[in-house]
Amino acid sequence: MKSLEQIIDDQVKRWEMIRSMEERTGEIRPVITFSREPGSGGSLVAKELADQMKLDFFHHEIIHQMAEKASISARLLEILDEKGITMLDDWISTLVNEKHLWPDQYLRHLLNVIGTIGRHGGAVIVGRGSSFIIPPEKNFRVRVVAPLNTRIQNVARDFGVLFDEAKRRVLRTESDRSAFIRKYFHEDVAAAVNYDLVLNTGGMSIGAAVDAIKASLDKRSEKNGDIRANMMDLATFSPGI
Repeated sequence: MKSLEQIIDDQVKRWEMIRSMEERTGEIRPVITFSREPGSGGSLVAKELADQMKLDFFHHEIIHQMAEKASISARLLEILDEKGITMLDDWISTLVNEKHLWPDQYLRHLLNVIGTIGRHGGAVIVGRGSSFIIPPEKNFRVRVVAPLNTRIQNVARDFGVLFDEAKRRVLRTESDRSAFIRKYFHEDVAAAVNYDLVLNTGGMSIGAAVDAIKASLDKRSEKNGDIRANMMDLATFSPGI
């Protein structure tokens, strides 16, 4: 297993290559954040989406490890240019002011880590409040849910435990995630209004869920393209005298 420092070094190299490519092509890669109910398969959907779209994948555990180390947070900030630093500061200031947050040390590092990833783009981020950190206009926010009984059965199967133990794990994890979002972001993690797309995997496969997200991303890109075109038309319109 690679150390956290090795993972960061590899990621920095990828960002440098991607930035060079984007400067040549003008391509802007998306940021997709995932919130998921425990046992819903949300992490599997996120990983498969990242693989198919060739995006960097950041699971909640690696994000948590990054945020726990001040040195990692500082290292990530160092690789941003002046424009990137300014944009990240604006994102964080807006979030803190609008949500009336009082960031402790962990939250400050978490905001820097996820904000830096979001600034670079081309990433799928799972959990740790990422859906609430990166501005909605820069971020496609997905919530993955499933019926409770389905989620319990999934956990029992995947971890080889009895139904009652699986139920305890699901309910405890669900409570912990909800409390985390309330504590740090003053939001309801289950509120559909906080997401661009909510998927119920109780009746669809991982592949079908990935296809639904990709289709929604395509539609959003088309809509944004239409909006940009209309704005350009308005900017160039000159009414007759």
